[in-house]
Amino acid sequence: MLDSATKRSIRHFWFFVCIVLGLGGCAWLPGQVSLRVNVAGIEPLEGEGLEMRFIVKLRIQNPNDAPVEYSGVSLQLDVNGQPFGSGVSDQTGVVPRFGEAVIHVPMTVPAFAAVRQAFALAGSAMAGNVSYKVQGRLAGGLGGGTHFADHGTLSLPTYSLISQ
Repeated sequence: MLDSATKRSIRHFWFFVCIVLGLGGCAWLPGQVSLRVNVAGIEPLEGEGLEMRFIVKLRIQNPNDAPVEYSGVSLQLDVNGQPFGSGVSDQTGVVPRFGEAVIHVPMTVPAFAAVRQAFALAGSAMAGNVSYKVQGRLAGGLGGGTHFADHGTLSLPTYSLISQ
């Protein structure tokens, strides 16, 4: 026979386990697929001082049978493996089940990051390819939100220094 302190400890343990499982949200449910996130566009904004500002358009696709609610978004953009810019927005919305949404996130690029990338691109101008990686989080829900990532390579035009 168990004493009352042991029974209470067992109840607390199972309560803790239920809370932890509940906080996992949809990610732990069988059959759930990760959100697909792509950069749909980048548009310039007016900067302040030496920094550059852009609006990053993210296309979020939800391949699941349940809508995904969000109450904020954050992102980090790396170019050629180096931090380039970051942004946050307190937007709220829903990505419908088997649907998509485009989210606009203002992004700031510090002057030194832009200069560093300009020198790196000048040094590798013959390659013509720039790798990028976007990662971030849609905030909301019991689990704290949904993380996302996208990466790829952009082809830049190459110029010959020898005129023909």
